[in-house]
Amino acid sequence: MTGYPLDPSPEQMRAMGRSAVDYVIDFIHGLSDAPARNVDGALEAALRLKASPPEDGGSFDEVFEQFRDAAARAYETCGPGYLPYVPGGGLYASALGQFLAMSVNRFPNLWEVAPGLVQIEQNVIRWLCDLFGYPDEARGILTTGGSIANLSAVVTARHVKLGEDFGDGRYYVSEQAHASVPKAAAIAGMPRRAMRLVPVDPELRMDAEALKSMVAEDRAAGHRPFLVVPAAGTTNTGAIDPMDAVADVAEAEDLWMHVDAAYGGFFHLTERGRERFRGIERADSITLDPHKGMFLPYGTGSLVVRDGAALRDAHYVGAEYLQDRAPEAELPNWNEYSPELSRDHRGFRVWLPLVLHGVGAFRRALDEKLDLAEHLYAALAEIPEIELPWAPQLSVVPFRLAGATDDADRAFLARINDPRRVYLSSTTIEGRHVIRACIVSHRTHRDRIDEAIEIIRGAVRGADIRPQTG
Repeated sequence: MTGYPLDPSPEQMRAMGRSAVDYVIDFIHGLSDAPARNVDGALEAALRLKASPPEDGGSFDEVFEQFRDAAARAYETCGPGYLPYVPGGGLYASALGQFLAMSVNRFPNLWEVAPGLVQIEQNVIRWLCDLFGYPDEARGILTTGGSIANLSAVVTARHVKLGEDFGDGRYYVSEQAHASVPKAAAIAGMPRRAMRLVPVDPELRMDAEALKSMVAEDRAAGHRPFLVVPAAGTTNTGAIDPMDAVADVAEAEDLWMHVDAAYGGFFHLTERGRERFRGIERADSITLDPHKGMFLPYGTGSLVVRDGAALRDAHYVGAEYLQDRAPEAELPNWNEYSPELSRDHRGFRVWLPLVLHGVGAFRRALDEKLDLAEHLYAALAEIPEIELPWAPQLSVVPFRLAGATDDADRAFLARINDPRRVYLSSTTIEGRHVIRACIVSHRTHRDRIDEAIEIIRGAVRGADIRPQTG
């Protein structure tokens, strides 16, 4: 025991570390049997934790027990049956990488302070740029997620295309766009009237011809169109906007083309993904979430920008108190490319899994998710009571009870989720309640999807199906 309680002794540190690692190992290896949702009594348990920190500290074991109980009463976002929204798998190697990075606590946003770790993070950024054929002058940043990546992309597009007087700017998203895009635009100072919703085709993909007409109409009305944001996989259904067609409009109309590929972008590693995303390499910038398609723990997003200087110009503000630090050279100062100055080193939690497991392991896992979505879709197509409005374009399978009211469909979803072996979510598309299964976790395999199919069949047999009226 040292005389400084904020610095435990080596023996104390080893004991705490062993307890933590043993818990994590047991947790991960118990995920296949864990319920997909375990929130019974969770609120009451959470309220029992409500307390101010003590003046004098307690034992690690007592505090750790509170954490274990809090973590157990939750949706099992790491498990094989978690199929709502867009899951994040939580790779062990990534968590270990983050533990190491936060323990040494190096500062990564000024290259001179930790050149080796900055190079590791730059390796990640360069790999992301190379994935889409971006040139040497491309740059990027690792963020907390797609929301901040989209914000930086909007700020960069606004800076390049509109300058500082941007009240008459207009940007274009499809009716299926993720909410983070208009939120980013609003935070970036764009008035709500600046957003233009582009219609979609029957497969819920952005209508490029409608986009072209809307841009022309806005120019004629005296506005300044500057940005279009197609999606490489929407959250609702995984729909992929026509990249080449949108890029043609963007080039003809001098729009910045930013692709929101937070969910779907890493499917570009697969042959099917590259084919379906054809034209994405023409984008000016792309958002990608490693905590989705790379199965990393939540809190890791990224943005890559073809013109790296544009990203820097949009974010750089000098500061006298940084005058002693070296300017950007072979390695970047990421504080000049991002809203953040102080942040953790995010590179190692991405790079460690890549070099430890190899890119091929991620490619094969993503191919498996595409296979599982096709398998689920084919199995549901054999159930007469199931309506499949849209075939999966990536790994989201939307479906509903054929001819049922929305209330009946909600009850059907509840019956699917009740056994707690799988957990699905819903959305509203074209005014109708739609159930969706999103297969992304690296821990979801054929056995759990087959189990989900049997659960859905059982829920159909017990469902109250009432035809729509009116």
